[in-house]
This record gives sequence, C-alpha cells and structure tokens, in this order.
Amino acid sequence: MSRSPKVAIIDPNTLSALGLKSMLQNVMPIMTVETFGSFAELSVNDPDSFYHYFVAMNVVLENMSFFTERRRKTIVLSPASDLSPLTGFHSICVNVPESTLVRSLLALEQHAHGHGQNLPPMPQALQQKVLSDRELEVLSLIVKGFINKEIADKLNIGLTTVITHRKNIMEKLGMKSVSALTIYAVTHGYVDIHQI
Repeated sequence: MSRSPKVAIIDPNTLSALGLKSMLQNVMPIMTVETFGSFAELSVNDPDSFYHYFVAMNVVLENMSFFTERRRKTIVLSPASDLSPLTGFHSICVNVPESTLVRSLLALEQHAHGHGQNLPPMPQALQQKVLSDRELEVLSLIVKGFINKEIADKLNIGLTTVITHRKNIMEKLGMKSVSALTIYAVTHGYVDIHQI
C-alpha cells in the first residue's frame, strides 16, 4: 500500500496552521498534511520527505539556505501580496477572505498539478460519481455564486427543489460550507477556477 504524499506547514501561529491544514486537506484529499510550529520541529522530522512546504515568511527568511535549495517545493505564506524580499518563490497571501484564499490554493494546485499530473491516483472512493447530473448542475451554480432563487430560475425548477438538492449535495459530500463545495467542484473538474 503506497503512502500518501506529505505536505508540511511550518508556521508558529497554531490557529493559522490548523486552518490552512483543513483547507489543504479539502483541496488535496490524497495528501497527508503535518503542521510544525518552528523550523526546528520540521528539521527533526525528516524534512526532505515532504512534497511541499507551506511556510510562514519569517521562517523562510530565518532559514533561507534550506528553503532556497527547495524553492520549487516551497510556498511562502505571505501577510501581504508584496513579496519583494523573496523573489523566485511561490507564495500565497494569507490575510484575505476565505473565498480568496481557497481560490489561491486551487489556482496553485491547478498550476502545479493540472489534471492530476505529478500526483498519485485518487483513491477509488473519491473517483466515484457521488452526485446526480441535476445535483452537479446545482453545485456548479452554487459555486459560481448564484442564490437559490437564481438557481431555480436558471434550471426552471422550484425553489424548494433547489433547497432539497443543496441539502442532499452537502449531505452526500459531507461538507458544510460553500468554500468546501467550491474546492470539491474545482478539484473534480466540475467548475473552472476562472468561473468563480
């Protein structure tokens, strides 16, 4: 049995690290995500076994030689969109609304691993079609930002039918937020990231 690729989050802010871990597990469910509060913690846990590092900017700056050698695997967690001291690194701004951060993670995942390249195959359970065609239509419109009434009008169905589909989608996928639905829809190819 092959082991899941591992991703490391190195951030002294525990709350930020745990929030990012949850998002990453939604974006890349086949990855194992581990969090470290410091570079020292990472360094005693076989640091080269990780597929990617999501690292707080100050940790990168303090350990520049390590991360420069692993630049292609490093994603800098920036407090602002200006990354002038760290040119050449991939980065995402973390001080943004959840929907913006989700889009950034999805864009990064699609850029690096478009159509699943460089990733192991998805487990069979995640490959199966879980939703009906109508539920996929409703999901697509939810993710694109349409409200229930607009979805009903677009699909020429009743408002209560839309609400029922929405409830069924959430239950079948085990998701509770539009952000989680967005991640699911984009990573499974139901919606293009540029349409949201």
